[in-house]
Amino acid sequence: MIRELERVVLNIDLPEHHLERGDIGTVVLVHRNHAGYEVEFNALDGEPVAVVSLHASDIRPIGRHEIAHARAVAS
Repeated sequence: MIRELERVVLNIDLPEHHLERGDIGTVVLVHRNHAGYEVEFNALDGEPVAVVSLHASDIRPIGRHEIAHARAVAS
């Protein structure tokens, strides 16, 4: 079960928000019955990129032995 303030991985591309599959965000709100989440995505320098409402299937917990990858975000 994913909880508030947990870091998660995006399962889908969201080009309208400049987000790609594999981007890491933080859950800021869990909707009732864990059917959806509000997830905040930030650049590594702390600048906000987007806060997006997502279905449970659109994100997943960070797995063991995964490594982050840096990329530039379109402005």
